[in-house]
Amino acid sequence: MPAEIASNRRAFHNFQIVEKIEAGISLTGTEVKSIRAGLANLSNAFARIENQEAFLYDADIQPYERASHEQHDAKRPRKLLLHRAEITKLFEATAVKGQTLVALRLYWKDHRVKVEIGIGKGKTHAEIGRASCRERV
Repeated sequence: MPAEIASNRRAFHNFQIVEKIEAGISLTGTEVKSIRAGLANLSNAFARIENQEAFLYDADIQPYERASHEQHDAKRPRKLLLHRAEITKLFEATAVKGQTLVALRLYWKDHRVKVEIGIGKGKTHAEIGRASCRERV
């Protein structure tokens, strides 16, 4: 059972998730230590395909306090580790109007950090409003 680090619950509220894909993420040592300390946030994180590579944007991993002289940027773009066929599939999915790649959750799997990317179809304001009305009842 993977241990969850951070999740993006707002993504399920704003998007209809069509498909989910697990990806590895390229991190520095201080980022891993920050994640272990619980300093990760995915609230506005999204992925984008550029030059046949996948990158994660706006994932907030705060700097590690006890690091030496070298620190990382909190919101730097991080490379996602995917197979070529998966990248092509995600690129084709985002070519459809109204679909985007949203980071859903960050978790540990076999001592490695993984990120779950969802192909999200944007909901209209009316659909979001109806969903929030249903939650209140």
